[in-house]
Amino acid sequence: MRLPKPMPPPANLAGSLLLAHPSLRDPNFRRTVVLMSVHSAEGAMGVVLNRPLSKRLGEVNGSYAYGPLSSVPVFSGGPVQLDQLILVAWQRHADGFRLHFGVEFDHAKELIFDETTSVRAYVGYSGWEAGQLEGELSNNAWVVSPMMPDLLDQPPTVNLWRQVLGGISPEWKLLVGEPDDPSFN
Repeated sequence: MRLPKPMPPPANLAGSLLLAHPSLRDPNFRRTVVLMSVHSAEGAMGVVLNRPLSKRLGEVNGSYAYGPLSSVPVFSGGPVQLDQLILVAWQRHADGFRLHFGVEFDHAKELIFDETTSVRAYVGYSGWEAGQLEGELSNNAWVVSPMMPDLLDQPPTVNLWRQVLGGISPEWKLLVGEPDDPSFN
């Protein structure tokens, strides 16, 4: 079967999704959905949306155990700076959403009470040096997709990757259903 050719990416990927190509075997990014927050000539960064750590902020950092952020879910954001905790919030609007990346804890405490806002904590992030992501895109390691407003309401598992990539076309849907071991086919 011939692999579908990804669409050419936009010049600036901030606010877009990077979907790991089914052939991408790097354990840091295998079957991931990365929400891009920055993309410039100096490099790019984002967070992995579908790697929950099955912990809450209050469990990870005791100073938040009894505050309003204690129940914020924690995710693995990527392999860079695993000692850094990043808060991300998005506010839903009728025409889309607004992303707040790197939210200060005091501001997150305010946002947590807004019913149109979701907050997540990420340990580390996904980052690329200048030109690195462009090289990976030219090697078809990633498929670029626009962000869907309801995506962050979906369960953050590997099925999120299958759902988003498989929704692009029938060819991608077929590819995301392939087993890791072809002998199970």
